[in-house]
Amino acid sequence: MPVGAQTTLTVTPTACKIATEASLLAVRASLRAAATELGFGIVGQTKLITAASELARNVLRYAGRGVMTIERVQHGGRVGLRARFEDEGPGIADLELAMQDGYSTYNSMGVGLSGARRLVDDFRIESELGAGTVVEITMWAR
Repeated sequence: MPVGAQTTLTVTPTACKIATEASLLAVRASLRAAATELGFGIVGQTKLITAASELARNVLRYAGRGVMTIERVQHGGRVGLRARFEDEGPGIADLELAMQDGYSTYNSMGVGLSGARRLVDDFRIESELGAGTVVEITMWAR
């Protein structure tokens, strides 16, 4: 989306707490229901849910708890979903490094953030050491 473009919220956001492994199931179920309701195809649903699952797992792993907020959004004639993941964890010291494939602080494959970014239409991340991280992902219905 072009910088400065207006996106409007079309309904009240839905929030899901992320605090346990079971929370990850609620994140996926909430997004699947919203995506199905908006007419997302199976590929779009799968991409969105895969990206969200990784981001929710990061919240749980690095911050211990947080929240995902789902918003239905509209821009011009397009409709979509925006999922916002917020935590008050330790933050990310080097966002540029953290977004590179292969970088991991958890002995994993290191494709979580970068992989999530590739799966969605819009990706935004902000992080402050000691204050937490916010990631927003948006997928537009095709």
